[in-house]
Amino acid sequence: MTRPWRERSGGLDLFVRLTPKSSRDALEGLETLADGQCVLKARVRAVPEDGKANAALIGLVAKQLKTPASRISLAAGATSRTKTLRIDGEAGPLAEMLEKVFAEKAARP
Repeated sequence: MTRPWRERSGGLDLFVRLTPKSSRDALEGLETLADGQCVLKARVRAVPEDGKANAALIGLVAKQLKTPASRISLAAGATSRTKTLRIDGEAGPLAEMLEKVFAEKAARP
């Protein structure tokens, strides 16, 4: 499976499939979409109105990566379930942190 991000100058782009109005906020692992794109599955309790679910997603990713939410922005998919988050910072350490998060998710039953 490929990685759900693309490194770029000044950070990376993270591809996410978001489920709003969930019973909990969580990153759930990786999924391959029908078109072959690898995405991070995420769910948030927030409703998809007025950007609330998008803001909750940014907060959740920031918490998991231990990075300020101000370094994360929505680059694409404001009204779509599939989103692209732009994370500013050094791509190498951000990618390592994402790998660690995915490894922890895979290790849980």
